[in-house]
Amino acid sequence: MGYARAMNEIQPLALFVVGPTASGKSALALEIAERLGGTIINADSMQLYRELRIITARPSAEEEARMPHLLYGVRPAAEAASVAWWRDAALVAMEQARAAGRLPIICGGTGMYCAALTQGLAAIPPIPAPAREEARRLLAEEGPAALHARLATLDPTSAARLRPSDSQRIARAYEVWRGTGRGIAAWQAEASAAPAPWRFAALLLDPPRDRLRAAIATRWAAMIQAGAVEEVRALLAQGLDPALPAMRAHGVPEIAAMLAGRLTARETSARAILATGQYTKRQATWFRHHELAPTEQTYIINARFEGFTQFSESESAKFFAFLDFIR
Repeated sequence: MGYARAMNEIQPLALFVVGPTASGKSALALEIAERLGGTIINADSMQLYRELRIITARPSAEEEARMPHLLYGVRPAAEAASVAWWRDAALVAMEQARAAGRLPIICGGTGMYCAALTQGLAAIPPIPAPAREEARRLLAEEGPAALHARLATLDPTSAARLRPSDSQRIARAYEVWRGTGRGIAAWQAEASAAPAPWRFAALLLDPPRDRLRAAIATRWAAMIQAGAVEEVRALLAQGLDPALPAMRAHGVPEIAAMLAGRLTARETSARAILATGQYTKRQATWFRHHELAPTEQTYIINARFEGFTQFSESESAKFFAFLDFIR
């Protein structure tokens, strides 16, 4: 009996469909769900927020109606979602799919979410409000680079893992150190939530950079045409804390600057497309260096996914042989 068949008798299967933004993950997940009888579970940290359907390129209402989709648009932008919250919600969604006799298909580009299932999660204690407020105040007053410099002095191990421009994670690391007296890296080294009791396989989309850049630009134009500016205008009208994750979704800061008169429409598009492209480089690097499953359980698609018809006959045969193998 093969590895996959033997493991199937012990643990249920869940399939990751992961990769950088605009690589075609949602389209691939939907086609697999239709062919295999799956439930698609969101693993994109921005597609969680209900106010951001257009700017995050969430599946359309029509696409959601074709197959079950869970954890899309389930949080208000005013409430930041944590990795721990997502992990708990995803496990519930996976069990829901399993109970219905469906394959859980975890689709997204937030690597930390995927790792929380496959590697477990550290149980960081609740952070006192004063520590959170101090972190957000320093971030607003000094900016992420200065707060990163503070963190490098206080908690060099955690700071070394963060980019000086990654405001959300820098603020989180600072508040953890301030609120617990220990660095976030130290907490993460003591994982208390074990890996999920599932057998994971992964489809990793890793398209060429030129095709990805073109897809990002095309998608941005489509989002603007679909009403992204109006969506961001409505988000800004809520007067939310600018440090909230939803306020920093790709395209939101740039459109906000345009609405404030600081950028032209052309400048807004150029900056948003550039920022998204830079982010996809980091995503691709993360997925290449973090195993989500044993090597034989991962299939890499070196193309932007636009439909099974794009595959050659031999590629299609290999792809479906992989899906048959893991099941």
